[in-house]
Amino acid sequence: MSTPSISRTLAKNLRQRLTPAIPPNWAPHSSPISTSAAAISAEPQPEQEIKRRSTWSKLLLFIPGAMTFGLGTWQIFRRQEKIKTLEYRQSRLELEPLKGNDIVPSNGSLDSLEFRRVQFKGVFDDKKSIYVGPRSRSISGVTENGYYLITPLVPFHGDPESVQSPILVNRGWVPRSWRDKALLNVPEDEPPAKSSSSASIQESAKVSWWRFWSNDKQEVVEENLLPSATPVEVIGVIRGSENPSIFVPANDPNAAQWFYVDVPALARVCGLPENTLYVEDINEHVNPSSPYPIQKDAITLIRSSVMPQDHLNYMLTWYSLSAAVTFMAVKRLKPIKSRR
Repeated sequence: MSTPSISRTLAKNLRQRLTPAIPPNWAPHSSPISTSAAAISAEPQPEQEIKRRSTWSKLLLFIPGAMTFGLGTWQIFRRQEKIKTLEYRQSRLELEPLKGNDIVPSNGSLDSLEFRRVQFKGVFDDKKSIYVGPRSRSISGVTENGYYLITPLVPFHGDPESVQSPILVNRGWVPRSWRDKALLNVPEDEPPAKSSSSASIQESAKVSWWRFWSNDKQEVVEENLLPSATPVEVIGVIRGSENPSIFVPANDPNAAQWFYVDVPALARVCGLPENTLYVEDINEHVNPSSPYPIQKDAITLIRSSVMPQDHLNYMLTWYSLSAAVTFMAVKRLKPIKSRR
């Protein structure tokens, strides 16, 4: 035997003596890696995962039906709210008109006074009229654009029933030609509007300067504070500012552009306090010789763009749609019978 063969044989025998015998049923101790592997093996099989996903997909088919059912139910509540609102307005309009001088305007009283009929007497200060619009109106089947004419009603000297402080009156609808004519008559270099009292005092002082040293100076000034016009009686309804939608542009007082009624802003432009009362004229006695402005009809105050009957139609539409999509979902999940 050669020397290399003897060396390999000795090395083999030495390894066998040093290596302990391994039992036939021996298994290695568990480790974190083996534990994770066991946990992974315990997860649902692909068939179970597919079944679970199929259950969620079936439930998703009923979501459109549930949403449309909720919208139909919401229309029921909206209908009840609209009925209460219109009944409240009608009950307020049926009350006897309040005397204008019995009303003390304040920031907190407008909510309690809104939709109450009131009666005022005074004269219109036409020089401070404001046109809000455009507002369309259907006349004999033809739609025509126009504006709301809002004018301050100021006290009339010598009449105890006249208003004690100015108010803003929405006199009604006028054609567009009225606004165009009013803008043409306004001087380009006219200074900004000041308060009615201060402007009238300055004007009266310029006109009657030669009577400055007269004993009746105070009486002359007071007479010139009031317009020399025929007093009018206004029967209207107290209202507040409009809530414009996102599609309505912002008002631009400097350019005389008024797209919606903003009572405090209108009052400032006319030189009046911001808590000035705003009244919509609903007087039914119209002068045939002067049809404009066309006063608002009181019936329009107890109407809305969406009436209770409309909410009822919307409710039926949503419920019908809910029933239809739910039926389709059930039909989709129903197993197809095998043909014989």
